[in-house]
Amino acid sequence: MLVAANQPFGEWGESFETATPDGAGAINYSLRKPRGVIAVICPWNFPLLLMTWKVGPALACGNTVVVKPSEETPATATLLGEVMNKAGVPKGVYNVIHGFGPESAGALLTSHPGVDGITFTGETRTGEAIMKAAGTGVRPVSLELGGKNPAIVFADADLDKAVEGTMRSVFANCGQVCLGTERVYVERPVFDEFAARLKAGAEKLKIGGPSDEGVSLGPLISAGHRDKVLSYYQLATDEGATVLTGGGVAAMSGAEKNGFFVEPTIWTGLSDESRVAVEEIFGPCCALLPFDKEDEVIARANNTYYGLAASLWTDNLSRAHRVARQLDVGICWVNSWFLRDLRTPFGGAKASGVGREGGVHSLEFYTELENICVKF
Repeated sequence: MLVAANQPFGEWGESFETATPDGAGAINYSLRKPRGVIAVICPWNFPLLLMTWKVGPALACGNTVVVKPSEETPATATLLGEVMNKAGVPKGVYNVIHGFGPESAGALLTSHPGVDGITFTGETRTGEAIMKAAGTGVRPVSLELGGKNPAIVFADADLDKAVEGTMRSVFANCGQVCLGTERVYVERPVFDEFAARLKAGAEKLKIGGPSDEGVSLGPLISAGHRDKVLSYYQLATDEGATVLTGGGVAAMSGAEKNGFFVEPTIWTGLSDESRVAVEEIFGPCCALLPFDKEDEVIARANNTYYGLAASLWTDNLSRAHRVARQLDVGICWVNSWFLRDLRTPFGGAKASGVGREGGVHSLEFYTELENICVKF
């Protein structure tokens, strides 16, 4: 069947016949080819998970990779390289370089003309620098960047599940999760109850090292990051917040005495314009913010530089669909958090990223699509 030039894209297949200007015809088909060398730049949180999430599809599509792990967590990328060598993976397929970012290994890698594509997970400012570097040579980028993710709790939600889910989204991995929640909007009729229950849950968390029994909250990654988080704890007080719980350094003893531990922290009384409610902190903390109307909370949740993820808690299915589609985020969980199917598209909107990975969406980034037209 001949396909007219104005036929809708949705009706086109992978292979089709088409008319040509000379009145003859041609057959068109497309194929995907490896891009070549992919630079994989990984963050310090979840260093193996977030690295293999990129390396797996990149290699499966026929590329080679050069991995630059964070200088804070360099070991797992190297260990995987040793496994690759023992498994017989050819030399040059999986490569690791170590170093810092600006004016170091990261900058060299992203500006190198031999790199054909760059995938990065990390903070937005670094993503902006990578985009600038990728502009020279016009290399594609896939960027999963920062977030100031909202949770929205409606009065009709199952509060047991909402509190449990919000405990996870705020405090998991000591708040060092790009998908974590730092703004929690709670409908006013249940605000006080939700706040009291979240406070009680936070105060039950056991802080300690990985070898301690029953630990549910560990340390921050470094002294520098601890100081950053504590500076926001002080800023919240300066901005007039009420500290429901936490707000300082966690008192530790023994082997953990000199660790980078902070208290799980919850604030109320902050305005939407406060820095603590606007800027990504990346620690075990959140601001509780009351709301009255659905349209109001959608606008407030969207009023941010970022757009990575959101959590929505309601037993009203119509509201769930209606609100979720209006949130400017890459992923919205309804009555859950971090429930991941790796076949789904993953990435952020606005300053939270460019592109999507996961399932066939990884295929789209890690391959170059070519059309071949053969005249009859």
